[in-house]
Amino acid sequence: MIIQENITHSFQSPILRIVLVAIGIGLLYVLWREVRKIPAKLLVLMATAFLDMVGLLMIIPLLPFYVKSLGGEGVTILGVHFGIGIIVGFIIAAFTVAQLASAPMWGRFSDRVGRRPALLIALSASAIAYLIFGFAESLLLLFLSRVVQGAGGGTVGVIQAYVADTTAPQDRARALGWLSATTNLGVALGPVFGSFALTLGKYDLMPGSATLQMGRAAPGIIAAALCLLNIAFAARYLTESRDAAEHQSAKDQPRRRSRDVIWRVISHSGEPSSRLIWTYAIAIGAFQGSFSVLALFLNARFQVTEQTIGYFFMYIGSISVFTRVLLLGRMVDWLGEAKLSRLGLVLLAAGVVGMPLAHNLWMLGITVALIPLGTAFTFPCVTALLSRVISPLERGLYMGMQQTYGGVARIIAPLFFGWSFDTLGVSSPYFFASAFIIATIFLGFGFDKYAKHEETPQIIAAAVPEEAESEIAPVKSS
Repeated sequence: MIIQENITHSFQSPILRIVLVAIGIGLLYVLWREVRKIPAKLLVLMATAFLDMVGLLMIIPLLPFYVKSLGGEGVTILGVHFGIGIIVGFIIAAFTVAQLASAPMWGRFSDRVGRRPALLIALSASAIAYLIFGFAESLLLLFLSRVVQGAGGGTVGVIQAYVADTTAPQDRARALGWLSATTNLGVALGPVFGSFALTLGKYDLMPGSATLQMGRAAPGIIAAALCLLNIAFAARYLTESRDAAEHQSAKDQPRRRSRDVIWRVISHSGEPSSRLIWTYAIAIGAFQGSFSVLALFLNARFQVTEQTIGYFFMYIGSISVFTRVLLLGRMVDWLGEAKLSRLGLVLLAAGVVGMPLAHNLWMLGITVALIPLGTAFTFPCVTALLSRVISPLERGLYMGMQQTYGGVARIIAPLFFGWSFDTLGVSSPYFFASAFIIATIFLGFGFDKYAKHEETPQIIAAAVPEEAESEIAPVKSS
């Protein structure tokens, strides 16, 4: 208890807040210095992704606290008691179920119609979801808000395909790192804005005798307003990433169906694209699944509250930005995507398992710092490798398929880790997650030959083994 009180006091220290402000200023300076190296199209996409992530991270850290306030100690349905941990798992999984169903559709839609329309539709769905979240008075409405956002959130693969469209193969990991840096800046700043919105909701915004208070709806309302601003910005400045000739060629090519690719990843699990998708899915599921109960874990172990959890996310997001902007490109040039992704998995597993082993704020800070290093080195490299071993005409489909399998993992993982939190102890999710992440390293061996700097799609095809080459050949849909 003494340790918990000291940690809570540290979060409220003016010195710590000054340090966090200094970190924020440093982040902005680093991004300003690097922005001149970024292609114009990618820069606009980064700005769009940043605003979207700020809105999302205003909501995500608060969600478990909203669930706890509406659900108390849990709910009993048909004689079965569900604890808060498993309820949070169900609500978070609702997003990934909807995303799972929509990701292949968005991938095909973006391949045929374009990346830009798909992104604008997704942003509109997010604005609606934030409003539902803000005014939710029941667990059912919180559940609905996640379903709506998930249905429009199957476009992560679309964004990755946009990056692949606008960058050369040897630059994709670096470009994905830039994009990740921008979104992680949103991760760093969004929770702080969410805490500020909660505080703002307590004030009377109407001059005179009349009163107007947003209350607990403030984060949802402000996130929705930010999303509408983002839609206007993207509609004005975000251009289509594919030229007309490529678009027409894509229309003329026969396409395989989404379910054909889903089954191929299972039936041909030894192929390069399949192994990369499995690596991504297992690692992202373990990482994000364990983080679904993060707020509850930090509250139980360190008495972190909804007012102070934003600083935790700001710390992780800050390191993520620095890593992706300053280190990722240099590390890719030095080690290559394949080796760097394996190093990232080791760092990620060490950071996750280190959290329950930490006994004070400084130990927690050191171990948690490994997590953004791990994610920065792992996921952009895996995605960049995937973009090399598939046909350019099916990037949207395969990037969407990566999100589909990642979505399955993010459905199962929060439920499993929520059950583990409730029944096996507050630390158990992080031991399980670390073991799952380490296991994916064995899927990543043998990819060094794909990390060479191919210059053209023809060279990419030449580098793919005969069995995998049959995979990327278009298959006529029935």
